[in-house]
Parts: sequence; structure tokens; C-alpha cells
Amino acid sequence: MKLELWQKLCLLFTVIWVVVSGLNAVTIYAFAEGLERAKVWRPILLGIGVPLAVYGAAWAWQRFKKRKKAT
Repeated sequence: MKLELWQKLCLLFTVIWVVVSGLNAVTIYAFAEGLERAKVWRPILLGIGVPLAVYGAAWAWQRFKKRKKAT
């Protein structure tokens, strides 16, 4: 299966984003005490949600461009 350029770039962005977000979450968890550890969920959710949103937007844009080119 051959990936298009936008898919390769999105995959690269996702890997970098998840690694940085994961490091952020681990750092927060390691140095926070008590109730501050609840702050660890924000980078985890952003680490999952942002790449999904970016891929969805890129996929929708690609479909729009293909449909517009066909007419």
C-alpha cells in the first residue's frame, strides 16, 4: 500500500506530536504531587485528539480536492 505525501507528513507529525506529548505527561506526573497529578490528562488527551483532528481535516481536504477535480 503506497501512502500519499500528505499521509506521510501526517504520520510524521503524529509521531512527533505523540512523543512530545507523552514526554510532557510523564514530566508532569513525575514532578507533580497530590491533586496536581490530575493535570496529566490534558497532554494525554491532546496527544490523541490533535493528530486525529489533523488527519481528519487533511483527509476531508483531499476528498474535496479530488471531487472538485473530477467535475
